[in-house]
Amino acid sequence: MKKIIITLDGFSSCGKSTLARQLANELNYVFIDSGAMYRAITLYFLRQHIDWQNETEVVKALGKVSLDFRYNPITGNSDMYLNDENVEALIRDMLVSENVSTVSALKAVREFAVAQQQQMGKKKGIVMDGRDIGTTVFPHAELKIFVTADPAVRVERRFRELFAKNPNITIEEVKNNLEMRDYIDSNREFSPLRKAEDAIVLDNSNLTREEQLSLALKWAREKIR
Repeated sequence: MKKIIITLDGFSSCGKSTLARQLANELNYVFIDSGAMYRAITLYFLRQHIDWQNETEVVKALGKVSLDFRYNPITGNSDMYLNDENVEALIRDMLVSENVSTVSALKAVREFAVAQQQQMGKKKGIVMDGRDIGTTVFPHAELKIFVTADPAVRVERRFRELFAKNPNITIEEVKNNLEMRDYIDSNREFSPLRKAEDAIVLDNSNLTREEQLSLALKWAREKIR
């Protein structure tokens, strides 16, 4: 069977990563969480107190960043490693969430991450999710899916996810964070979030995980055939 590239783009908390991971497992493809890469870079910048308004400082800092995904036999997923440190849990922190859209909007950061992502896709057989995967990273991908959901549904999903880790978080904080990230992602100068012209829209507001996987798998198998 021929191998293809599958891209999933969309707003925060639409369940892109969950679907991408499930698709990759079903097809025996490699799953690449592009968002984790931007989160790891953000974590590094926060730790090193990088002034991301200073382009020279940003470029210099990126030269010290090494990112890779490593299989975790306990979870069955690929964990994000930053300079040989497993940061999978740390990059989901609210402080990272509050800054990742700003950091990932920087031209130098996007160029750095996109070059790595394109390298990962050279052999095909990958599923990658993010904001600009079908438009900038892999404009010629065989299957592009644009995942969306009602904003209220997204806020509720994200709140449940974060509340499990931090019971002090409020739904208002989550709502404000998502609205801010949506605005930055859609309005940034470089590689803004938008639906590729040839992408299929998947609105999962009223779908179960099993139902959306079934739909996406059908589309993938049609393209592979």
